[in-house]
Amino acid sequence: MENGEIPENANEHCPGPQSETAGKSDSCAGCPNQEVCATAPKGPDPDLVAIAERMSTVKHKILVLSGKGGVGKSTFSAQLSFALAGMDHQVGLMDIDICGPSMPKMLALEGHEIHQSNLGWSPVYVEDNLGVMSIGFMLPNSDEAVVWRGPRKNALIKQFLKDVYWGEIDYLVVDAPPGTSDEHISIVQYLQATGIDGAIIVTTPQEVSLIDVRKEVSFCKKVGVPVLGVVENMSGLCQPLANVTFMKLQSELGLSVDVTQDVISCLRKYAPELVNVLAYSEVFDRSGGGAERMCREMGVPFLGSVPLDPQLCKAAEQGKSCFEGDNKCSVSAPALKSIIEKVVALIKDEAPQ
Repeated sequence: MENGEIPENANEHCPGPQSETAGKSDSCAGCPNQEVCATAPKGPDPDLVAIAERMSTVKHKILVLSGKGGVGKSTFSAQLSFALAGMDHQVGLMDIDICGPSMPKMLALEGHEIHQSNLGWSPVYVEDNLGVMSIGFMLPNSDEAVVWRGPRKNALIKQFLKDVYWGEIDYLVVDAPPGTSDEHISIVQYLQATGIDGAIIVTTPQEVSLIDVRKEVSFCKKVGVPVLGVVENMSGLCQPLANVTFMKLQSELGLSVDVTQDVISCLRKYAPELVNVLAYSEVFDRSGGGAERMCREMGVPFLGSVPLDPQLCKAAEQGKSCFEGDNKCSVSAPALKSIIEKVVALIKDEAPQ
């Protein structure tokens, strides 16, 4: 338990050996370290000083959260980082989803490794002004499962914060796993003294997602993290009609045949003005009012909606920015850009003059 670190064999909800309740709380029952923790001298965690020193070169810190998995939070984190870098900011992206790291894939960095220097761990760089840190760079292969209890996850998050050398950067984007558990408590605890600009919470429109996202909003309020706003992702499937696949049912058994070429040829011949029309379809039930209604009820900002865009899905799979080049997403990029511009403006307005 050197430097107050949580031992690997500690119970799952260990309060930490420096806590006043160490060795005494209900979560300590049965832990092999219980007696040592109960009698050890208490004091401030010296690693918090090291974290504060590292974070002194980071101007703004943004947490990207969601109470629900599978809502596109990591896709949003990656595109937020691409967008900020595209605005000529110096950007760091920290992936603290220990069991399901997505950033190496979503930024086309698979196969890269972390290097160390006398300054600390070096991020893996997508571009000169966009660096990434993830446990995905530390695994022997991408299929390797990370089977860790809470204390070991927390120790790695602390190590990312105190040992990674970002240099002078404008934004640190932290992509967190879904939920309100150990990783979330740790990142807030470790960064609180250095100042967190706020959290962006990502959801999809249906109540199944919003039920858990409300808990994430409540978590932020309880731990004192400002909610910069909520993003409603996958807000309807939207794509040019020319990109839609048309199928014709041939029997009651559900067998179908692709008639896309026939339909598009017919449109080009008889209604060419419709070929570039956007086709929109509700994928998730939003009869409960979606994220916008939730934001009104909970008193937090609604940043906007991003449609479910196959082009964006492709950009994420290829690890590319959706804002430029051949991967520019005609449907989702404008929505994302508007949301990100709001976030930048909110942070700028709240920054001390």
